[in-house]
Amino acid sequence: MKFVYATVFAALVAGPAMAVDFRPAMESYLETEIRTWAEDPAIVGAIGAQNAVTGGYDQARVIDLDNAWRAEIGAAAMPTITPVLTGAAADFLRERVGASAGAITEIFIMDAQGLNVAASGLTSDYWQGDEAKFTETYGKGAGAVHFGEVEFDESSQTYQAQISVTVTDPATGQPIGAITVGVDAAHLM
Repeated sequence: MKFVYATVFAALVAGPAMAVDFRPAMESYLETEIRTWAEDPAIVGAIGAQNAVTGGYDQARVIDLDNAWRAEIGAAAMPTITPVLTGAAADFLRERVGASAGAITEIFIMDAQGLNVAASGLTSDYWQGDEAKFTETYGKGAGAVHFGEVEFDESSQTYQAQISVTVTDPATGQPIGAITVGVDAAHLM
């Protein structure tokens, strides 16, 4: 496995002449895997419930929550983090990771503010609202997709590409949040 990561890294830093184009594989993975479960009732319900709580938060409150999350990483008590890592939606996401045969490194869903709702594992921050995974999906509306570059991810300790999609309420078609799926780069080659 280390050889695969070394090969991916070498291809990424070698320059355009040798760079690997991951986009077709990412598009295929989105269509064959992610879309089939990205709007599951467990995900939609969890985002809707959190939107009812966080919808009125101002930017200062969001930043305070993000700072609390970061301070809790590695702490004995994690009152901001624990609800995101437990419950039906987080269990559903971990099931998707487990069923992926190593292809998926992480999954997390975000509310309309860009705050984590549920995650398959710990993320480095709580607020994703200032990142392309959120601004290029939820910020662009229903049907929007963002394909991230292959990068080393500290949370999962792998080279991965993130595929992010707007999550919509199936009843109304309105955007309610977003989902990001980290896919191991070796599975995209």
